[in-house]
Amino acid sequence: MVTICIGKVDQAKGQKIQLDANELVSNDEFALPENNAFGNSFRDYEADNGRKDIVEQHYKSSHINQTYDFVKQMREEYMKLDKAEMGIWECCELLNEVVDDSDPDLDEPQIQHLLQSAEAIRKDYPNEDWYDNFAFTDLGKILVLPKFGGLPQWAVVGDTFPVGCAFDQSNVHHKYFKENPDFNNPKYNTRNGVYIEGCGLDNVLMSWGHDDYMYMADKENGTTLPSAGLFIVRYHSFYPLHKYGAYSQFMNEEDKENFKWLKVFNKYDLYSKSKLLVDVEKVKPYYESLIAKYFPAKLKW
Repeated sequence: MVTICIGKVDQAKGQKIQLDANELVSNDEFALPENNAFGNSFRDYEADNGRKDIVEQHYKSSHINQTYDFVKQMREEYMKLDKAEMGIWECCELLNEVVDDSDPDLDEPQIQHLLQSAEAIRKDYPNEDWYDNFAFTDLGKILVLPKFGGLPQWAVVGDTFPVGCAFDQSNVHHKYFKENPDFNNPKYNTRNGVYIEGCGLDNVLMSWGHDDYMYMADKENGTTLPSAGLFIVRYHSFYPLHKYGAYSQFMNEEDKENFKWLKVFNKYDLYSKSKLLVDVEKVKPYYESLIAKYFPAKLKW
């Protein structure tokens, strides 16, 4: 059994605490609902709930346009973090303006999805406030807003996947990859593509979106979240790996340990979606105090 230091600090002693990576994995308090907000199974991309065509068109655009060169271009542009300067909660409130076109399970503003996840985690882990912070993984969805580039949703939300190697069949709506310029490029269309097995996911370019953007913003702004936390931020939409183990040949030992934490977070991220809305103003003081413990007052975006 491997023990990793996640960077939690005992405030009284000022010492880092060692936690077993399996500690959260064993938790089974969160009751997983059978149906989503529309009465269908979660992540059912064929359910006719009024969002099927919106979601499918989203993935069609994503799979055609997310190329290796496009991702490199986006990372170079957004790593400048020159669009705005603001705090985490201020960013949260901007999500009132964002509804995720890739989501078959919810059509509420993204601030609700964020807080539903956070409140579910908070209920199960009242003594682990660092874990609540992972609900802020979706803040990068502000990229769809004009101030942050006004990117199309296919370049911001949805399941993520590596570029620079073959597109695995487990990707939702895989058929649309056939129109991607990289699909027939021999440099990029083999199982490993430009990578080598065991190279570590940090060395793999992921499709561009809110995950990678928030990961870069967290790192560059000096968050005190541990490496497992940053792993969750970057790969929480990487469903081909979560669900099917696709692309696992690129994982190194650190990735495998961090993946245990991601698997636990994933159930809160997915199954907390509901039409029962969180009272934003009621929970705001708690999350503002929590944010202050792990993030600077102002971040560059």
